Amino acid sequence: MNTIFALAGVVIKDLYRRKDFYVLFVLTALLTLLAGSTTFFEDKRISGYLKELCLALIWLATLVIALTTAARQIPAERESRTIFPLLAKPVTRWQVVVGKFLGSWLAVGVAVITFYLFLGVVTAARDHTWPVAQYFQAAWLHWMMLGVVVAMAMLGSVLFSAPSVNVTISFIVVGGILMVGQHLHKVALRLTEPAQTALTLIYFSIPHLEWAFNYRDLLLFEQPLISWGVVTGATAYWIAYMFAFLIAAWLVFRRKSLSLG
Repeated sequence: MNTIFALAGVVIKDLYRRKDFYVLFVLTALLTLLAGSTTFFEDKRISGYLKELCLALIWLATLVIALTTAARQIPAERESRTIFPLLAKPVTRWQVVVGKFLGSWLAVGVAVITFYLFLGVVTAARDHTWPVAQYFQAAWLHWMMLGVVVAMAMLGSVLFSAPSVNVTISFIVVGGILMVGQHLHKVALRLTEPAQTALTLIYFSIPHLEWAFNYRDLLLFEQPLISWGVVTGATAYWIAYMFAFLIAAWLVFRRKSLSLG
C-alpha cells in the first residue's frame, strides 16, 4: 500500500504543477462571479439559468481534468522511460495501475471540492443561504462518478498509443452515456429482435454516469436531500465499475510490451 500511495502522491503533485487546473478554475470562477453579480431586474429565473451554466462548466472542467490526467499517466512513463526503473524497484504492474488511478482520482477530487466550494460560497453570498448537505451529496456523487471516468481512461491508456486518442474516444463515450444512456432501455422497447435484446444488454452493461448528472437539478431547484441509502447504493455501483475497469487495464498492461521500438 505504501508503494501505491507513493505513486498516487507523484500524480497529485504533477497535476498541480501543470496549468490545466488553474486555467479551468479561473474560467469557472469568472463565470460564477458573473452569475453571482448579475441581477437582471431581480429575475430569479435568469439567476437560475446562470447557475445552471456554472454547474455545466464545472462538469465540463472536471471531465477534462479527469480524462487528461488519467490518460497521460502510463504513456508519459513509457515516453520518458521512467517506467523501466519504476518496475525494477520492484513495483508490480498492478501497483502502477492502482497507484496512477488513485492519484488521478484524488487529484480530481481536490478539483471537485474546490469548484463546488467556490460555487457554494458565491451562492451563499447572493442568496444568503447555503444548503451544505445538498452540495456535499452533489460533490460526492460527482466525484464517485468521475472515479469511473478515471478508471475508464486508465484502461484506454494501455489500449491506445496516444493520450489524445484516448481522451477523444473516452470523452465521446462519456458524453454519449450522459446524454442518451438513460434512454437506451426506452428505445429498446420500441425495436424488434434481435436489436431490442442487444440494446437492452448495452443499457444494463454501461456505467450509468448520468445519475450524478441528474442530481444537479436538486441544487438548481433547491430540492430536499435524496436518501443516503440511494447515495450508498450509487457509490457501491460506481466502485464496482472502477474495479472492473482497473482489472481490465491490469490484464492488458501485464501482457503489453514496454519496448518503445
